[in-house]
Amino acid sequence: MREFADSTRRFSQACTSSAMIYLMHVCAIQVIAGAPNKYLFEKVKSERALSTLAFSEKGSRSHFWAPVSRAQQNGKGIQINANKSFVTSAGRADYYVLSSGAIGGKSATDSTLYLVKGGTSGVETLGEWKGLGLRGNSSAAMTFACTLDESSRLTEEGGGFKAMLDIALPWFQIGSAAVSIGIAEAALANTLKHTTSARLEHMGGSLAEIVPEIRARLARMQLAVDSSRAFLDQTLTKIEAQAPDAMLGVLGAKAVASENAVRVTDEAMRACGGAAFGSQLSVERHFRDARAASVMAPTTEILYDFIGRAVAGLPLF
Repeated sequence: MREFADSTRRFSQACTSSAMIYLMHVCAIQVIAGAPNKYLFEKVKSERALSTLAFSEKGSRSHFWAPVSRAQQNGKGIQINANKSFVTSAGRADYYVLSSGAIGGKSATDSTLYLVKGGTSGVETLGEWKGLGLRGNSSAAMTFACTLDESSRLTEEGGGFKAMLDIALPWFQIGSAAVSIGIAEAALANTLKHTTSARLEHMGGSLAEIVPEIRARLARMQLAVDSSRAFLDQTLTKIEAQAPDAMLGVLGAKAVASENAVRVTDEAMRACGGAAFGSQLSVERHFRDARAASVMAPTTEILYDFIGRAVAGLPLF
């Protein structure tokens, strides 16, 4: 997981969309690798296939763990009718790890995960992704109206909730934190490059040399980046040691890093001034991309509620 976090962070420094595609692929692969049917993992691995998660639905929105769709058993197999939203690599992935309400499920957490091959009849992508940020990750809505056989099942019937929380969530949280740190690092580097090279000729120095407010912004940016790195490193250390409070760090890593990335990119825009509004510095791209994580399930507000519940000794659900 530490190696994964470092790779994801480095991808994000260059292209956040690529980092998100990689992040979702790894999350999906972890779920596939944990499936009782080991043939599915060997199949995906042998094909060197790109995979992704298809969890979120409009009906339950950022509560990705509670699909409102319901699978049904018919004479040909398992009938899936699910409308998914914000599927990274939509229409591009080779395989989708799909969640659906369990057959005969009674509650929102009764779900099952399936592996669906891209191009399967009844699997369609609805339009193209056109958003404020992450413009290259094809995060579009999809419909899955298809019949699957039993071999496509990635969990026991009703075991989807546990797999989503025990496997997918930790990998996503750590990867998402790494993405936000990569954005913040890139924004800081580009801001430093601009403010130490752009000059106020009439005053005989660079922006960083002449303007104390810019130096203060650089200081706040550096401290925010350092705090995100430290929190993620501490969390990874707890995971590696199987510490009893590791999950608290897992829940907090995305919240800390994403909120710091928003602050850092806001400071970057202000420090670079009018130059930040052009594409030459990439600062405006960092500014846009950084805002996605706070509203990406689980949102920062949901994470704060989870963390508060954990601190207070209350059940998360």
